[in-house]
Amino acid sequence: MSSEDTHEIGPEESIRPVAIRARGLTKAYSIYQRPGLRLKQLIWIGKRKFYDEFVAIRDVDLEIRKGETVGIVGRNGSGKSTLLNLICGTLEKTSGELEVKGHLAPILALGAGFDPDFSGRENVFMNAAIMGLSRSEIRDRIESIADFAHIGEFFDRPVKIYSSGMYARLAFATAINVNPEIIVIDEILSVGDEAFARKCFARISELKNEGSTILFVSHSSQMVIELCDRAVLIEKGERLLSGSPRDVVAYYHKLLYASGEGVPALVEEIREFDRTGFSPKIESEATTTTPVENLGSFDPDLQPESTSEYERLGAEIQNIQILNSRGDAVNVLERGGEYTYTYEVLFTEAAYGIRFGMMVKAQTGLEIAGQVSHAAHEVIEHIPPAHRARVGLPFRADLASGTYFVNAGVMGVREGEMIYLHRILDALAFRISPVLENRVTGRVDLTLPGQWSEINPEKP
Repeated sequence: MSSEDTHEIGPEESIRPVAIRARGLTKAYSIYQRPGLRLKQLIWIGKRKFYDEFVAIRDVDLEIRKGETVGIVGRNGSGKSTLLNLICGTLEKTSGELEVKGHLAPILALGAGFDPDFSGRENVFMNAAIMGLSRSEIRDRIESIADFAHIGEFFDRPVKIYSSGMYARLAFATAINVNPEIIVIDEILSVGDEAFARKCFARISELKNEGSTILFVSHSSQMVIELCDRAVLIEKGERLLSGSPRDVVAYYHKLLYASGEGVPALVEEIREFDRTGFSPKIESEATTTTPVENLGSFDPDLQPESTSEYERLGAEIQNIQILNSRGDAVNVLERGGEYTYTYEVLFTEAAYGIRFGMMVKAQTGLEIAGQVSHAAHEVIEHIPPAHRARVGLPFRADLASGTYFVNAGVMGVREGEMIYLHRILDALAFRISPVLENRVTGRVDLTLPGQWSEINPEKP
């Protein structure tokens, strides 16, 4: 294994201060087959060994710089969570060096550190104090935490009656409102509903833009690719690879689906790639599309919680909907179906050089696709005050199954500059229904029907 973890960091990143540095980090556990052997070990300490040693993290070198977002991937039992717990100080290392510089907010497990008999509010005060906030600072932020968690009257009820989703909401809301310099997340974003997950990703993006260092474990490869500047692959406690998210995820998938006898050779291949930096060969998979009807349906519970909007400068967006071919409002769409994204714009002032737009985003905030109503040289020259415009932007839902969010915007020219007269972010959420026998990967469905023919064996 490489002794340094900096070969993949560019010149700009390399001058950033180090937030987390590990050298030879190791965590080992003593496993006793019978309770009595533990007592014998105490008596014969240093003379005999009555236990088996399990090494969860072995000689890990890792360097994460301030402002980086780094994802850790690996198969189940590879040591990912152990590594995070060492970094957060909830586990003690067996050997090696570990240095963490900055105020750290851990989100390691549902309700970790929560007292089940305390209310959500009381647990927020207790946990925020542990994270370093004074009581007055907590009081100043308590309403923001309650609003973000969005658990209503349960905020003042004992957390022992919370669902797993409520635990996730309260834990995340508390951690991200203490202005952390380093935030460490262990799979908690996979818990809870899709709207809350999008809200979390929006807040993570804000923290990232503000310069926070983000380290998280996820089994979602797409999330790692979309969110991270860098990724780390762990296998049997060893840091095998650190590099670009796509390269790391490609090798992670190879490990995930490798046969037992093929794993040792693959591990050596990954080690070599970590040393040399040659790109992995990613095998493509043929896919097929299935004709679908494009009507869809409406789920009243599918509502975004991350909606925000720009200042209204003489225009206001209203009545945002997705319509199917019959004109019905829908938000559960069929893959490949054709729909129209519609909204109205009320102009309270005269507007010039107008065009309208939309942008579809994944839960992580990744911009998938967008469109505008008019090209730059075909804008609507003038709309007088007190007029209302109805916008219709047709699109084909060629997306993989999952939940997406869409913006709405109206632009106009003011003082010679094209600006938003009004814009709503995450104005509406929609879901693409799962497809049976689905073979699409990634976010966008680019597949066409495959052409296959049988190759007959040659006759002797």
